Amino acid sequence: MLDEFFAPISEREFVFVPAIDLYETDTDVVIKAELPGVKKENIEITVKDNFVHIKAEKKEEVEEKRENVHRLERFYGKVERVIPLPVDVKSDQAKAEYKDGVLEIKIPKEKVSKETKIKIS
Repeated sequence: MLDEFFAPISEREFVFVPAIDLYETDTDVVIKAELPGVKKENIEITVKDNFVHIKAEKKEEVEEKRENVHRLERFYGKVERVIPLPVDVKSDQAKAEYKDGVLEIKIPKEKVSKETKIKIS
């Protein structure tokens, strides 16, 4: 572990944490995650125990030999985030869409039992 920490930056594996929005509607918990440049088939979503785990990988596409490179600023590599959910959900009914670099996950909320008053005898 320490060897990994003290390894040169070029040898360390970097995992990017994507920005998200997390909110509730009357019926769903909704997560929107920014994953620009990631192909749909390179995204994996798991819902378990009221946590959503998003894993993805943006692969570098090198089509030509690079000479005299002046700047390489774009990110390539693994993306990962575990998101705790604010309420109980029906994980088996989760749905996801990916469009224009934004992943949207909708998970139906478990119905909360209504308040019941109890008379004391």
